[in-house]
Amino acid sequence: MNTDFPFQKIEHARITPGMSADELINAMSGCGLGAGRIADAVDTYEAMVDDGATKFFGLSGAMVPAGMRQIVSDMIRNGYIDVLVTTGANLVHDLIESLGGHHYKGSEKADDIKLRDRQINRIFDVFLPEEHFTVMEEHMLAVLEKMDRKFTIREFTAEIGKSIEDPNSILRSAVDCDVPIFCPAISDSIIGLNAWLYKQTQNLSVDVFDDLSDIIDICYNARKTGVIILGGGVPKNFILQSMLVSMKGGFDYFIQITTDRPDSGGLSGATPDEAKSWTKVKEEAKAVTVYADATIALPLMMAALRERLE
Repeated sequence: MNTDFPFQKIEHARITPGMSADELINAMSGCGLGAGRIADAVDTYEAMVDDGATKFFGLSGAMVPAGMRQIVSDMIRNGYIDVLVTTGANLVHDLIESLGGHHYKGSEKADDIKLRDRQINRIFDVFLPEEHFTVMEEHMLAVLEKMDRKFTIREFTAEIGKSIEDPNSILRSAVDCDVPIFCPAISDSIIGLNAWLYKQTQNLSVDVFDDLSDIIDICYNARKTGVIILGGGVPKNFILQSMLVSMKGGFDYFIQITTDRPDSGGLSGATPDEAKSWTKVKEEAKAVTVYADATIALPLMMAALRERLE
């Protein structure tokens, strides 16, 4: 065999009884396609933590309704997330769970007209009773009534977090661990609608631009930086554009879990190589894209990572 052959041979995964999550990931590391990419992502996350990088986490999609809430909350409390950028919808669903509401396993084949008549909302195969929004809106009114000064969105999300007692809440965990939550499109959510309704009759001032100063400063002051993106959308762009403006040359580490394709031109499927052309990711950055459902990939990755680090 030619010893100068530049490629690594495929190591076929072996599954053994009682193997741990990290052993499974290590067994996948010699494989191609998605298995190898998930293993690369765990290695990249581990390197990011060991290097003391400031870890930015972009959370989009229906991750809280799908059951990822506890995993993200634990990631915050275990120091695997330093900055969280998410959608208003994930905060809404986290707040609902924090106030005693629940999401339910249903079916995507359900009759949606019958669900509407029963006041049940559907997110693919997840059901959410309408009554939980009523409880959430009453709680939000109490939070808004105490907001008697000008707030940034980051400060706004912190105020919501302070009002929650549930330690499993993403919002509460962020407050307890001093992790900022940025939600640049918060108006695109029930929280945003509640704030708009309140603002029709009461004073409420939330600056949507001042958050940029905060996250750009975090990028600029960080010695090393890493980003983990679930999905894409607004959270992804908000994180990457902050690095662009900070003039640090891009992120040192990049992990993306997505089901989107790059050839449509959408940001959610854009590769780290494309981000290098914008100086959002460094040329020498350790970067990997995992093409998978995040509700499958994230639990596997976190189980292996926690086993390694803890």
